[in-house]
Amino acid sequence: MTTLPQAAPARVDLTALADLVTPWAIRVAATLRLADRIAAGHTRLPGLARAAGADADALRRLLRVLTGRGVFAEPAPDTYALTPAAELLRDSGPFGLRAWFDLDGMGGRMDQAFGGLLHTVRTGEPAYPVMHGRSLWQDTLDDPGLARSYADLMAAHTTFAAPEVIAAHPWPETGHVIDVGGGSASLLARLLTARPGLRGTLLDLPEAAEQGRRSLASAGLADRASVHPGSFFDPLPAGADLYLLTWVLHDWSDDEAVRILSRCAEAARAGAGRILIVENLVTEGRRADVAAAMDLRLLVLFGGRERTPGQLDEVIAQAGLRVTGRRVTGTGIHLVSCAPAE
Repeated sequence: MTTLPQAAPARVDLTALADLVTPWAIRVAATLRLADRIAAGHTRLPGLARAAGADADALRRLLRVLTGRGVFAEPAPDTYALTPAAELLRDSGPFGLRAWFDLDGMGGRMDQAFGGLLHTVRTGEPAYPVMHGRSLWQDTLDDPGLARSYADLMAAHTTFAAPEVIAAHPWPETGHVIDVGGGSASLLARLLTARPGLRGTLLDLPEAAEQGRRSLASAGLADRASVHPGSFFDPLPAGADLYLLTWVLHDWSDDEAVRILSRCAEAARAGAGRILIVENLVTEGRRADVAAAMDLRLLVLFGGRERTPGQLDEVIAQAGLRVTGRRVTGTGIHLVSCAPAE
């Protein structure tokens, strides 16, 4: 009897997927600013180690891993050069990747929270407080340096996406916009620059609000922009024309997202205002692996989630709002317009 050939199972290199050496080696290289130091001329091991404040032998062994992976090059023994991958680890590199990998900043601190992933999967609770002794939000309240680091990371992300968000929505030419949880005001500054007739208010916790004040002033917008230090869980300034929530809701559980939106609804009712939600929603048009990874990251860090359009609609309805419009940018950023249901 002839055995029919069977399709070979898909091959997955589990060892490569599970490797922790390379990801952490990259983060250490970013933290030590090796790419910038090599670019500045510290190409030989002794000088590079001194500039980085590292042990020379340990640094050689770290770079042996990273040159083997093609992150750095070693054109001569103990002499190092940049590759296109290493260029991404410079302070001037695109997307601000070095800061995201920096173990001395909030980017690396967030990555360290994944050491508690087992706790999250067993309990459904975020791992960040387990690994660091306090929530991420408490970290930013207690440590101004971490607060600035987090605000800078969010500003870099928002700055990259801001032109697309601004182009995708029919913003009013005049009126008052409140950027709820707007961080360092990177999006608000771009919006007010694009719409000279608009006035804006940044609402965020005191450390972020002060940084936002400086950013707005440096952009020459102090005459049209104000800052309101406070929490979006408390009553918001009432009567604005638009309440903007940009990548805010996905940091929070459904119950907390309803509380935030309910505050926006209360404030909007006082002046026939509207709410605009900007999020990366999970849809068929977005890469499933990217959405799944971000969803797990939000759970580990905050207990938040990446929502589907239906899940967001449920949260919106529970907050006493109705959807009045939807737009999706070319990279899959969703802009959902809402108004009070009554």
